[in-house]
Amino acid sequence: MSLEPDGTGDSPHLVIYNRIWQSIAERKLRPGTRLKEEQLAEIFAVSRARVRQALSALERDGLVTLIPNRGAFVAEPSIDEARDIFFARRTIEAQLVRRLCATRTPEALTRLHDHVARERAARDRGDKTDCVRLSGGFHLLIGELAGSPYLGDVLRDLVSRTSLILVMYQRRSQADCGPDEHAEIVEAIAGQDAKRAMSLMDHHMDHLEGTLDLDDDLARQADLKELLQ
Repeated sequence: MSLEPDGTGDSPHLVIYNRIWQSIAERKLRPGTRLKEEQLAEIFAVSRARVRQALSALERDGLVTLIPNRGAFVAEPSIDEARDIFFARRTIEAQLVRRLCATRTPEALTRLHDHVARERAARDRGDKTDCVRLSGGFHLLIGELAGSPYLGDVLRDLVSRTSLILVMYQRRSQADCGPDEHAEIVEAIAGQDAKRAMSLMDHHMDHLEGTLDLDDDLARQADLKELLQ
């Protein structure tokens, strides 16, 4: 399972949407980055109308901000949005693991164990890009295996928004949660221990949110410092 949106499709605007989505989710596109229509049209060999269609869809999903007379920019979630997104993820993912505990199959467990093994391999070789991709991909895999297409779609949106939040607010000394917490969740699912799986997922999301600096006063000070450097 890679960190990819569903339905790449053949439509040009979907190809653009998915490429930008994935670049945001893997933290290659940073918050505030300008997305120039003419440059995107050249990159994807499409009309600017197709580009605008993709950017409008990304704006609806909260990943892009369209500013009249200025253009399109990768969204910059506020502190309140960051808190809300983690609240939503905590709520949704607890229910997804609960459902998966009741429905998991040997094939599903194999995919989960294999994914965690790839996460550990990426960590051991120091591949930060793969670590980010696989970390988010684990949560998307949970959504897929739980068999809820609607919640899976919601989760894809939340995972990509989380990537923007981590870029903006994660303390520089902090790294992403490693695969060990994911492995514990998988073991609880394998044992069909829904209560433990939900508790572990809640702890995991608390841990990730705890790496962020969401203090309003400190955030304002950091912004001012950056402006004056």
